Amino acid sequence: MIQGACIAGGLMLAWSCDLIVAAQDAFFADPVVRMGVPGVEYFAHPWVLGPRFAKEALFTGNRFGAQRAYELGMVNRVVPRVELAGTTFALAEQIATMPPFGLALAKRAVNQCEDLMGMRPGMDSVFGLHHLAHAHNAETVGDSLAGLDAHGMKKASG
Repeated sequence: MIQGACIAGGLMLAWSCDLIVAAQDAFFADPVVRMGVPGVEYFAHPWVLGPRFAKEALFTGNRFGAQRAYELGMVNRVVPRVELAGTTFALAEQIATMPPFGLALAKRAVNQCEDLMGMRPGMDSVFGLHHLAHAHNAETVGDSLAGLDAHGMKKASG
């Protein structure tokens, strides 16, 4: 379940989930390019957002709403905030009625397909770039985050 802000580290937590139900007031952003870093450590952007929108989201650091996330296939459902818990638990209860072995195989099948599409090696290679960027910042400006903290990131992303 996601409500309100889901930014940077929040994206990493959300993207590692099998399903995402978002409240209408949820919004998402990865503004860390402002730090000179190519994105958060769990770099699923091209697979979760598609390459074109991944570039827009990263290049601008701008927020995008739950409806846009749904249109991109990043979230499964968007509901009013008051319905968030009920909808999420109803979905979980429906899934819980399925045969566990079949669910495990289905999850493995989808995950294997993601890996065959290059997700794991892609994420591993970008993880190296992420750390290179922090080291570059530390050497060139004396701060691995390029002088930005959470407050500065919020101010910059509107």
